[in-house]
Amino acid sequence: MTALDTLSPDAIAARLAGSSEERAAFVREAAEAGVAEAQAVYGQMLLDGTGVAADPAAAMACFVKAAAQHHVMALNMVGRCYDLGWGTPVDKARAAECYRVAAARGLDWAMYNYATLLALGDGVPEDRPAALALLEKVAAMNTGLASAKAINFVGSFAEDGWACPRDLARAAACYASAAEGGDFRGCFNHARMLGAAGEIDAALGWLEQAGARGNAAFVTKAQAFLAASDIAAFRTRGVAALREGAQC
Repeated sequence: MTALDTLSPDAIAARLAGSSEERAAFVREAAEAGVAEAQAVYGQMLLDGTGVAADPAAAMACFVKAAAQHHVMALNMVGRCYDLGWGTPVDKARAAECYRVAAARGLDWAMYNYATLLALGDGVPEDRPAALALLEKVAAMNTGLASAKAINFVGSFAEDGWACPRDLARAAACYASAAEGGDFRGCFNHARMLGAAGEIDAALGWLEQAGARGNAAFVTKAQAFLAASDIAAFRTRGVAALREGAQC
């Protein structure tokens, strides 16, 4: 038995109600005591620099420890570390294997991540039909942002005719659903479709949402796309809306 085992629920809640540094210290204590959930949470804190100095390599080590205890989200995060080079060299094949195992255990994010690699042939042989099947499964789970991102990707398959007939109406419906679900790429793609249909004011609102929700790399790429658009309003008001959203 560790000291943590003697804490009452109220005592635990009190420890977690402190400053970000105090919460991090408590989670670290639990992680060092071998609690898998705490290892996974502390790994995310280290990755994000929440209450502690950011340390991707230490985050990776925490995720590995939790994954060894069969913590499925931690296994997915080990995959993310290999996928994106967080605290370790990029290794797409190892990332794919982590995602595959976590996906087989039913984790929505792992299914989405594995489907992404399958669609692109990144670390695994390209298999777009399998990717689409996984994405549709995640979309149907209705589990929040993971489902919204999956719906957006299903829309891309429909727009581009990957592993399914090209269907712009289906793509537009998927993008609208993904945008409503909070996916920044869904917001942007929904705006594209609205702009193409002449619904400029509605499109500008979603471009602002895309800017507010997206990361810096996405915003830079999206601005370049809009600046080269054949829709005049996108080249001016669209770029401005995206930038305003990013500054919020």
